[in-house]
Amino acid sequence: MAGSPDSGPGAEWWFYHIEHGSLDQAIGPLLEKCLDRRWRVVVAGREETINKLDGTLWTWRDDSFLPHGRGRSAPARQPVLLSTVAEPDNGARVALLLDGLEADAAKFDRCMVVFDGGDAETRAKARKQYKAAADAGAVARYFQQERGGWKEMTPSKPARSDETPEGSGAKN
Repeated sequence: MAGSPDSGPGAEWWFYHIEHGSLDQAIGPLLEKCLDRRWRVVVAGREETINKLDGTLWTWRDDSFLPHGRGRSAPARQPVLLSTVAEPDNGARVALLLDGLEADAAKFDRCMVVFDGGDAETRAKARKQYKAAADAGAVARYFQQERGGWKEMTPSKPARSDETPEGSGAKN
């Protein structure tokens, strides 16, 4: 399957399982960490998700906003590029994937799959992506949301396409 984890190890694949709050609330802190590290990011999702996120990122915190833009004009100037496709038009080395979208691992250093645990379709897609990444020999890490942060879960056995890795680990 081209453009997915099994197209080669390439990127590290990090999976973020949202269990509390909204997608918008979870993405803000992840993007802030990326920008703190001076990483450029492309956020790829369905049009309606990107439209909502575009407004949310300007006001995600009372004392801050996350600089970002759409691919319509001067994408190379955007530290965070919002798009419906995972292409590094802004020089991104990180793809933050929403709504079950795919990315070509060879184009990125890290692919971050963020999914809502209450959405069965995207949860199932994330499970398949995790398995494909692990099967391709890529680094695949899985984080579950906790109140106030993320906890890395270490799989106790290889993940099957019908399960998410479970276990315990360090907090991210």
